Amino acid sequence: MALPEREGMDFDVVIVGAGPAGLAAAIRLKQRAAESGEEISVVVVEKGSEVGAHILSGAVIDPSGLDTLVPDWRDDPERPLKTAVERDEFMFLTKNSGVTLPNLFFPKLMSNHGNFVGSLSNVTKYLGQKAEALGVEIYPGFPAAEVLYDDRGTVIGVATGDLGIGRSGDPREDYTRGMELRGKYTIFGEGARGSLTKTLIDRFKLNAGRDHQKYGLGVKELWQLAPAKFEPGLVQHTMGWPLPNKAGGGSWLYHFDDHLLSVGFVTHLNYENPTLSPFEEFQRFKTHPMIAETFEGAKRIGYGARAIMEGGWQSVPKLVFPGGCLVGDSAGFVNVPRIKGSHNAVLSGIQAADAIGEALKAGRQGDELTAYEQGWRDSPIGQDLKAVRNVKPLWSKYGTLVGVGLGGLDMWSNTILDASPFGTLSHGKPDHACLKPLSEVTPIVYPKPDGKLTFDRLSSVYLSNTNHEEDQPPHLQVKDLGLQKASEHDVFGGPSARYCPAGVYEWVEDAAASGGVRYQINAQNCVHCKTCDIKDPNQNINWVTPEGPGGPNYPNM
Repeated sequence: MALPEREGMDFDVVIVGAGPAGLAAAIRLKQRAAESGEEISVVVVEKGSEVGAHILSGAVIDPSGLDTLVPDWRDDPERPLKTAVERDEFMFLTKNSGVTLPNLFFPKLMSNHGNFVGSLSNVTKYLGQKAEALGVEIYPGFPAAEVLYDDRGTVIGVATGDLGIGRSGDPREDYTRGMELRGKYTIFGEGARGSLTKTLIDRFKLNAGRDHQKYGLGVKELWQLAPAKFEPGLVQHTMGWPLPNKAGGGSWLYHFDDHLLSVGFVTHLNYENPTLSPFEEFQRFKTHPMIAETFEGAKRIGYGARAIMEGGWQSVPKLVFPGGCLVGDSAGFVNVPRIKGSHNAVLSGIQAADAIGEALKAGRQGDELTAYEQGWRDSPIGQDLKAVRNVKPLWSKYGTLVGVGLGGLDMWSNTILDASPFGTLSHGKPDHACLKPLSEVTPIVYPKPDGKLTFDRLSSVYLSNTNHEEDQPPHLQVKDLGLQKASEHDVFGGPSARYCPAGVYEWVEDAAASGGVRYQINAQNCVHCKTCDIKDPNQNINWVTPEGPGGPNYPNM
């Protein structure tokens, strides 16, 4: 069946993703235009049902990005960040005990003094309101599903996904063709492992000469604390138990707003044991004697998960290509030791907007924004990432016990001497290549959830407000089911059923299926964390955008 032609709209700038980076770029473009008395048309497309719906982070937020973009935000009665960090603790846990490390052990860059605790989802909603007030058009619920190119291969915009296509791939009665949004420049701020960003990286070889990108999986819950357990502005981080020494990661507990606790756990996705479950490690963490007492009398009210870019300085791809650029977590601007990236996301949006503003002013379009690519390493973003560039490789190579100590020494060296005795270390293998066959590991057995402090996946996904239209083509595409059975199941023991924090993947016994098992994909549960796209040992799963506004809806996350 021949599809009807798409309708199209033309703008000066098209932005994919209404996250901190994309909205910062939109705001900056409009601010510049207003200052010079010019008109510039800017559109933002967002796959979430509303701005902020798919945004999830810890979050202790470095306000430097907001201070640059919206200097008077602190005086705004509607400001999204109201809880300043008051106390900062770092704990190293063993199975039954632990130790709180003195803050004087850590270089100044690790201090949270002057930062704020809050919801990044709410920060994004605030920025969305600022953008719309300046005249930015924002279209939530419309995933960008395709990059548009002209006959020279220049990016000229994106197309939103078609609506009303059934699971069979045939149009339903309510079929509606997607829209072409064309721009002189297109900014991609899709977050970690963006479905369009990864195609751009491949097409333009943006990662040539760069190290492998590395990832973590952050799993988060939101709790309402009992008044006696709430300490506004308390920020706690842990490393160590329950993860084994060679599996990196750590936790956070942040007290903020009206007796809210953000608690979460990051597992670095270069772990080796295919029976490890980041979700279950998080649940175990909450039972530690130094942690469990926080939850006495508390109620769990939110859940979510997302992948985190962890490669840093040496893994940032080339940011520009003909007609566009990458910003925020699509570019990999997270500072892993600080567990922060939103400040760099905002700053990258500002830098990209400044480069585009100058290009449009000069009458250019569709070229490479070389000023943005050449400037970020000498900017506050580059300074932030360069000082910690060896921490993640040291953790990975030497394990948590030794790696944390070496990483601390390296940060001190960069702080005092502006140099590292290690130079710039490589990350080694990509995360998907790190799993060992099931036959080479000792399987991990996790305790059953108690339903009070620890929970199962399905009850957790319920709290994420996740929903997808059932009658639509699969957005979790397994390229070769035979390979999935022969390798993912038979060799590695089916790790997708464990690394997915939403219960999407199952190997189900089925006498009628080849080998007696069938691969079941519960796409309705998908919280868009992208872990399957990252960790599958054969890179056999491709995550693409689902139809319309499907996915989670994260209030206060």
